Amino acid sequence: MRKIDPDRLYIRDVTLDDADALAEIYSHYVENTAVSFEYKAPDADEFRERIKKITRSYPYIVCELDGNVAGYAYAGRYSDRAAYDFTVASSIYVEKDHRRMGIGSALYDALFKRLKAQGIVNVLAGAAYVDRTDEHLTDASFKFHSSMGFEKAGHFKNVGTKFGKWYDLIWMQKNIK
Repeated sequence: MRKIDPDRLYIRDVTLDDADALAEIYSHYVENTAVSFEYKAPDADEFRERIKKITRSYPYIVCELDGNVAGYAYAGRYSDRAAYDFTVASSIYVEKDHRRMGIGSALYDALFKRLKAQGIVNVLAGAAYVDRTDEHLTDASFKFHSSMGFEKAGHFKNVGTKFGKWYDLIWMQKNIK
């Protein structure tokens, strides 16, 4: 693993101007992997709408590497029921050529700080999973979330199909209280 000097990373709040970069990062995961269960990659306009919706209530951040967006993370409402107001679901994506360099960890550390300041107690994350890795999915997301202190909270078998294959979904949970 080749870590990037943290001084080269800049974490900031997302802006609508980031939509093109985020759409480009995410399209790789939609089109080439089972990490996302979306079939069609959203365009920049759709990303702008998603940014507007999420940032009304929750943090949405990007990480710049040498001035270019290299990844992003955000949290959103887990459930509309009031009892879940202190629990969020998180998502994180790092540009495909910058994985395993510390960007994901930097993003999640910053996201957790923002969420904690907002009074959030639990962060959930879904990780697509397969017992035997294939050309579309490895166990990297599960391992990354585990390394960030998430614990396996549930395992749904064969709930997503993509590229003609069924994939599991593992729900993971981290308490940030």
